Amino acid sequence: MEKIPPADMTLDELREALAPLLPGNAVFDGWSDKALAMAASELGVPEGRARLCFPGGAVDMIDAWFDAIDIAMAKAWPLERIEKLKIRERIRDLVLYRIEVINPHKEALRRALAILAQPQNAMAGAKLAWRAADRMWRIAGDTATDFNHYSKRGILSALYTSTMLVFLDDESEGLTDTRGFLDRRIDDVMRFEKLKASWRKGSERRPSLSRFLGRLRYPAV
Repeated sequence: MEKIPPADMTLDELREALAPLLPGNAVFDGWSDKALAMAASELGVPEGRARLCFPGGAVDMIDAWFDAIDIAMAKAWPLERIEKLKIRERIRDLVLYRIEVINPHKEALRRALAILAQPQNAMAGAKLAWRAADRMWRIAGDTATDFNHYSKRGILSALYTSTMLVFLDDESEGLTDTRGFLDRRIDDVMRFEKLKASWRKGSERRPSLSRFLGRLRYPAV
C-alpha cells in the first residue's frame, strides 16, 4: 500500500500519524501544545494543521495515543496467533502487550492519567478504559451480546486500570511485580467465574417459586 505524504493526509489520517509521536514529547512537555508542535515538526506538518486534529486538546491527544496502541495490538495479535491460546492466556498476553508498548513512555502515561483523573475528564477516562477492555475482548474472540458482554468488559476495565497503576510504580527487573499482580488478579477473576457458573447450574436445579405459584393458580388439567 502506497504511503500517503503527511502534507496530503486528511485530518483523520494526520491524527493517526501523529498519535504515536505524541507520548515521546509528552514525557518532557506534558500533553500540551508544545508537545504537539514537536510531534508535528517530526512529521513535517505545520503546527496549526496538527492542532486541528485535536480540538479537545490534551484529552483528544491522549485518546489518539490509546487508539494507536489498540490499532497496533490488533495487528500484533491476528486470529491465527490468538486462537492458539486459552482464554486466560489471551487476556494476560494482551494486557502485557499494552504494558510493553507503553513502558518506554511511562512518564507520559503518568501525566495522561493525571489529566484523565480530573473531575471534568473522569467520564472520558472511564470511556477510554472501557474501550480498551472491549477491544481486548474482541481480539480475544469474545462474541457475547447478553449481560456477559458488559460484565466481562467491566471486570477487565477494572483489572486493566489497577494493573496500570501498579505498573507506574514498578521498578522491579522485567516488571515482575506488575506481572505477578496481573496474574493474581486474573486468578481472582477466574475463581469468580467458576463460582458464578456453579451458582447458575445450582439455580437451574432449584424449584422455581414463580412456576410453583403459577401451577397453584393454573393447575394442570
